[in-house]
Amino acid sequence: MPKQKTHKGMKKRFKVTATGKVTHRNASRGHKLSHKSPKRKRHLRKDNMIVGAEAKHIVAALAPGL
Repeated sequence: MPKQKTHKGMKKRFKVTATGKVTHRNASRGHKLSHKSPKRKRHLRKDNMIVGAEAKHIVAALAPGL
C-alpha cells in the first residue's frame, strides 16, 4: 500500500494551529489595492479560520506532514 502524500497546494495556503483549527489568508489582498478602502484592507489583513466539515478535509489532506 503506497503512503499518503501531503497536498502541496494546500500546504502553501492553509495552516493547522496547535488546537487543530485551520487558518488561511484572505482573498483580494494580492493586487489592485488602490481602489479598495482602508477599512476593507484593514479587515482583510487578519487571517480567517475555517471550521466544520471543510476543515476536516483540509486536515486530512495535510495529515502526513503534521
